Amino acid sequence: MSPIVALYARTFIIGILVAAPVGAMGVLCIQRTLDRGARAGLATGLGIATADGVYAAIAAFGLSALSGVLVTWQTPLRLVGGAVLVYLGVRAMLTQPKTVACASADPLDGRGLATLYASAVGLTLTNPMTIMAFGAIFASAGLAAQPGSATAAIATAGVVSGSLAWWVALVTVSSLARARVGDRVLGGVSRVSGALVAIFGLIAIVAGLTG
Repeated sequence: MSPIVALYARTFIIGILVAAPVGAMGVLCIQRTLDRGARAGLATGLGIATADGVYAAIAAFGLSALSGVLVTWQTPLRLVGGAVLVYLGVRAMLTQPKTVACASADPLDGRGLATLYASAVGLTLTNPMTIMAFGAIFASAGLAAQPGSATAAIATAGVVSGSLAWWVALVTVSSLARARVGDRVLGGVSRVSGALVAIFGLIAIVAGLTG
C-alpha cells in the first residue's frame, strides 16, 4: 500500500471514530431525518462533516495560532451553540413530523437544504474542543502537522470522507426506520430526539458558564 493510500485510510477511520459517538449533532441529524426525510438528514450530515474537515485541517496543517484563538473563544461559542440547540430541540418537540407521503409531496428546496447545511456547520464549529480532540488523535497516530500541504490536504480529505460516510449510514438507517413506523410512533420518537437535542444544548450552556 502506498503511503498516500495508507494516510487516507488512516484518516478515513479517524473521521468515522470522531463522528460516531452519539452527541448533540448525531441526535439532531436523526431528528431532522425523522422530521423532514433523508435529504434533510444528508444536508445536516454534510454540514457536520464539513466542520469536522475544518477542524481536521487546523490539526493537519499545524495552525496552532488559529486553534488557540478558537479555544480562547470557546465560552461564547458554547453559549451560542447551546442556545440554538435548545431552540431547535424545543421546536422539534412542538412540531408534528411530516409523514413520508407529505414530505414527498412537499420536498425541501435548495434554500431549505442550504439552511440545514449551514446551521449544521455553524453548530459543529461552536465546539472548539473538537480541535483538541483532532490534535490528540493526530498526535497519537503520528499524523499531527503533516509535512507539506499535499499530505495535510489528503489527511483532511480522509477525515471528511470518513465523517461523511458515517452520516450517510446513520441517515440511511434512520430513513428506513422512518418509512416503516406509523405516524404516531414517528411523532413520539421525533419529540424524544428533540428533547435530547434541547438537553445537549442546556449541557453546552452550563459548560460554557462554568468552564
